[in-house]
Amino acid sequence: MNIYIGNLNYRVRESDLQQVLEEYGTVESVKLIIDRDTRRSKGFAFAELPNENEAKNAIEELNGAEYEGRQMVVKEATPRR
Repeated sequence: MNIYIGNLNYRVRESDLQQVLEEYGTVESVKLIIDRDTRRSKGFAFAELPNENEAKNAIEELNGAEYEGRQMVVKEATPRR
C-alpha cells in the first residue's frame, strides 16, 4: 500500500521516516518530496508498505501523532489525476 505522510518538519529525512515506519512492518521505499528550485523538503513524503495490514496499522497509529514538533497527517495515498 502506498501511503502519504504530510505536515512534516522540513528537517526530516527519508532515513528518519523509514525508521519510524519500520516499527510497524516492512517498508519497501520512502520518497521525500523535494522542491526542485530550492532543493528543500516540501514537507511531505510517500512510503510503500507491501503488507496492507501493517500499512493500515501505521496509518492508524501515526495519523495525528507528533513528530519533530509537528502533527503528522498519514493516510492512504490516492493516485494522481
